[in-house]
Amino acid sequence: MAYTVAEKILKEHLVEGELKRGTPIAIRIDQTLTQDATGTMAHLEFESIGIPRVKTELSVSYVDHNLLQTDFRNADDHRFLQSIAARFGIWFSRPGNGICHQVHLERFACPGKTLLGSDSHTPTAGGCGMIAIGAGGLDVAMAMAGFPFHLIMPKIIGIRLTGTLPPWVSARDVALEMLRRLSVKGGLGKILEYFGPGVTSLSVPDRATIANLGTEMGATTSVFPSDEVTKAWLVAQGREKDFKEILPDDGARYDEVIEIDLSTLEPLIACPSSPDNVVPVSQVAGRPVSQVIIGSCANSSLRDLLLAAKVLEGRSIHPEVSFEINPGSRQVLENLDDLGYLKPLIHAGARIHQSGCLGCIGMGQAPATGTISLRTFTRNFPGRSGTKNDQVYLCSPEVAVAAAITGKITDPRQLGSPPTIEIPSSFIVNDNMIIPPPEDGSGVEIIRGPNIKPLPQFDPLPEDLKGVVLLKLGDNITTDHIMPAGSKILPLRSNIPAISEYVFSAIDPQFSSRALETKEKGEGVFIVGGENYGQGSSREHAALAPRYLGVRAKLAKSFARIHKANLINFGILPVIFADPADYDRIQAGDRLVFRQVRKALETGRDTIIIEIEGGGEILGRLDLTDRDRRILLAGSLLNLARQA
Repeated sequence: MAYTVAEKILKEHLVEGELKRGTPIAIRIDQTLTQDATGTMAHLEFESIGIPRVKTELSVSYVDHNLLQTDFRNADDHRFLQSIAARFGIWFSRPGNGICHQVHLERFACPGKTLLGSDSHTPTAGGCGMIAIGAGGLDVAMAMAGFPFHLIMPKIIGIRLTGTLPPWVSARDVALEMLRRLSVKGGLGKILEYFGPGVTSLSVPDRATIANLGTEMGATTSVFPSDEVTKAWLVAQGREKDFKEILPDDGARYDEVIEIDLSTLEPLIACPSSPDNVVPVSQVAGRPVSQVIIGSCANSSLRDLLLAAKVLEGRSIHPEVSFEINPGSRQVLENLDDLGYLKPLIHAGARIHQSGCLGCIGMGQAPATGTISLRTFTRNFPGRSGTKNDQVYLCSPEVAVAAAITGKITDPRQLGSPPTIEIPSSFIVNDNMIIPPPEDGSGVEIIRGPNIKPLPQFDPLPEDLKGVVLLKLGDNITTDHIMPAGSKILPLRSNIPAISEYVFSAIDPQFSSRALETKEKGEGVFIVGGENYGQGSSREHAALAPRYLGVRAKLAKSFARIHKANLINFGILPVIFADPADYDRIQAGDRLVFRQVRKALETGRDTIIIEIEGGGEILGRLDLTDRDRRILLAGSLLNLARQA
């Protein structure tokens, strides 16, 4: 039988089920990664499982999100993460070493391996021939404890690339073209696998950019073959021993094939306020810009910064523009300096920040009121930048640097001939900011600051769920809407009672207090949503904090994959409207009763009756595996694990 790259890796790691589309499977996880915004909770969850050391081949804890130290909380969490990593056998990447996905691609990504990360952009490593999947922190904690990762076997969509990219067009434009075609929900339930003759023209960082942004399409993951280009990348990193060739078999069958001729692409841009609001740059050219940032896990590689530096040689930043650089890693910054291209950035007027996520997660770099900000970031959801009514556009480094020079959105082809970018065949490698764990960490003291609170305990599912709809929301609600990020809220990630005060705060500032009042009355809290509910970040706090507030069920037209899994992991019942038209029959303030929901889960029924007080009945659909049902009945995945 002929296999795709994704099928080959999944087959090698399959521990339950078969590779039949739409059916439950479980796979062995070789590597995990966490970052500090999600990792503190993930490590508390791992600790509560009660085993002495991680059972993966490799687990790495990165600090890249909560880098601003405006008080003790972030610094305390970093000390906690470093100490708990040493205790349980986890590698630790120190603050300032770089963005988890860029550093992992450089130092740890291995073709043919599986990676589970508590960050939605974990598929970045698919650029190096891995099956790399983003998940909630609890799923990652379970993988560190040696449990398999459960998912529904996705469809595999083949993206056949031909041709080569024209001047001033880069990998980012490939991803934007995909977003233009598929939308933010077009990848749901799918693996995006890139193949064809055009693949060989793309470097590993190029491939990583494309794989990274598959997340914005809702894809389970994206993957490229492991070939001679992959080998050259690993050789440059001093990791040739990690190379393994993985190519699709002749005759491998995809569930669907999308054709992209790279030579036909042009510079593209995602307009406010969604990553799939994509148009040609020429269509919006001329709009004035006040801020430009090159960075994020999608576009902060050495290639991206070299491009900006070479374009800026002999030029200056426009006087009305703040041009900012967030290097993806210290390796990127050190190699840029060694090649002599840090100076042109500084001389032109760029602001060089530390290696980390920074403005992409709302940790500083908020734009001015009423102005346009161009960013090579992953998301431009409303207000994510930290500025209300922001105007954030997402683009390639080429478009970004052109705007930084001209002060307006500019097609970079207007700048003349592009510079030649040559990447070294061998990088300067310095791993002194990555701390390996000791052979025996049993004597390591775990340092806990006052902001680190114990995990909440959750009760099992009752026979009936009764309560009130406190919010009714529309389509494409993101985890930023549910549990905002930013410099004010992110430091509370290890303190569920405190962070729960901000649940839905951008939509309804009184939601938290209203939910607690409802909970104290002994009633359940319900949320109603539209299509693709919970898209965006993998943050499990968007399920954990609502559960703490008493949310017991969410009723939507459809759910994003990671958020749905997080809801289940923390005992919140995800119910789909059997008839989408019934969405219009429920309003905020309605009282609902989910009749015999426990019995429905126990007996395997896939529908339940939902009574609307004074408004009749509707039918809800339970799209759940047997394992999902056991978790929900127990009240949480941790409860279920403790029962085992």
